Amino acid sequence: MLPPRQQPRPGGLQTSLSLVVSPDACGSPNPQERGSTSDQARDSPSESASSRETWPTSEALMAKKLEKEKENGYAEHSVVRNMSNSDKISLRDIARERVDVIADRMRNLPDEYLEKFKYELRVILEGSGGAQHRNEFQFLQRLVNSRGELTDGILCLTHRTQLEILVAIKTGIQAFLHPSVSLSQASLIDIFLYKRCRNIACGSVLPAEECSCEICSKKNGFCNLCMCAICNKFDFEVNTCRWIGCDLCSHWTHTDCAISNGQIGTGPSVKVGASSAETLFRCHACSRTSELLGWVKDVFQHCAPSWDAEAFVRELDFVRRIFQRSEDARGRKLYWKCEELVEKLKGGVADPMACKVILSFFQDLDDPSKSQDNDEGGRPIAPLEAFGKIADVVQEAIRKMEAVAEEKMRLVKKARLSVEACDQELKDKAREVTMLKMERQKKKQQIDDIESIVRLKQAEAEMFDKKAAEARREAERLQQITLAKTNKSEEDYTNRYLKQRLCEAEAEKQYLIEKMKLQESSRASQSSAGGSDPSQIMYSKIQDLIKNM
Repeated sequence: MLPPRQQPRPGGLQTSLSLVVSPDACGSPNPQERGSTSDQARDSPSESASSRETWPTSEALMAKKLEKEKENGYAEHSVVRNMSNSDKISLRDIARERVDVIADRMRNLPDEYLEKFKYELRVILEGSGGAQHRNEFQFLQRLVNSRGELTDGILCLTHRTQLEILVAIKTGIQAFLHPSVSLSQASLIDIFLYKRCRNIACGSVLPAEECSCEICSKKNGFCNLCMCAICNKFDFEVNTCRWIGCDLCSHWTHTDCAISNGQIGTGPSVKVGASSAETLFRCHACSRTSELLGWVKDVFQHCAPSWDAEAFVRELDFVRRIFQRSEDARGRKLYWKCEELVEKLKGGVADPMACKVILSFFQDLDDPSKSQDNDEGGRPIAPLEAFGKIADVVQEAIRKMEAVAEEKMRLVKKARLSVEACDQELKDKAREVTMLKMERQKKKQQIDDIESIVRLKQAEAEMFDKKAAEARREAERLQQITLAKTNKSEEDYTNRYLKQRLCEAEAEKQYLIEKMKLQESSRASQSSAGGSDPSQIMYSKIQDLIKNM
């Protein structure tokens, strides 16, 4: 099995993409970046799906647009359109409302508002908001997946931004929202309907290469050129042992997925005429086996010279995990060699030296006779030949000692830099501690001041409570006095009124008496002139009655 190809694919995506795996379909590597058994190697700057997104935000795009307008001389006359509530839409509206209705409304929206939609969805796909963003994405995806009316004819009516948002929600991939990624409407519709690979760097029509295996025919959106046959994910890792390809069916599998799924183990050699056991890979798609040692050797021969220290350690770790449970002798040797080189690289050994060591190790595995120190069978050696071999051994020892010395010097320099960094960090921490103490003292003083103010206010409140109680008591006393004076004044008024009425009655009585006397005198004079009169008797009776009163 040979390593992935290294010929760049025309029009391939050369930007770092950050992807989100959807529940029903996940992503995997670039198809053209991984041909099954090609001898050629391929270089690609593309990062894995977990890499950080480097796309511009909608705010940056808006600022850039305004700058451009200002250069053209009409930025100061730009008009911001105000939208009514009926024109405003949300991502949920796009996911569940009719396609033609949303498309008509989006055609009336400004470009800045459309970019805001895409930026909002990218933030949700990033998941920086934790569970809230995950739940929102799952809700949007359920809305889109439940719509069975989204066919070719309906999707042709969509607005460009609307279609990009629908595809991004269904696949969970941010790349469809990136300003620099421009796919045709037909391609976006095919991706939405699982007719085309959602890997932008691949874009193969599905099923790829018209494969009719069970995986390609039953898994919606699966592409055998760039996706893992086990987890269905893709990324942009190339020139790596992270992916294992099948020599027969050309399906690819993540190394980690193959290990966790038990697809790597020890079995009889697949080479004709070989009787020894070796480490094998069993393809999840076709269940046929391929040997792994030769595949690892080809990958290192084609790709190792271009790796840096970090990549070299990562690839050695992949190989170490592949052969960790190997039961054949060569696989165990490779495992221990990877362990040794990882430790050396972490200790500061140069990358070219590690590359030469591993390549030399693969050559020794293919030709074991080179690793034997003495193949002469005890034959006597001439002095000059012995001196030459001794000189070679001494020179090799000197080179190794020089390499060790350089490594030690590098380690010492690195340790010195680390110590200086630690000292500087300690000084910074000491300053921070001093500042924190000062801040703490300041806060403590502020707390004390606040507590004294609180105590003062409490004392004032108690004093005001006492004064209020005294005022209430004084008010009650004054109220009682007022009530008593009111009662007394009413009683005095009643007495004066009765006395006045009595005086008036007495005066009226006197008046009547005088009147009666006059009348009596007049009658007396009349009676003397004549006889007694009945009226005279009546007046006398009235007079007696008045006197009794």
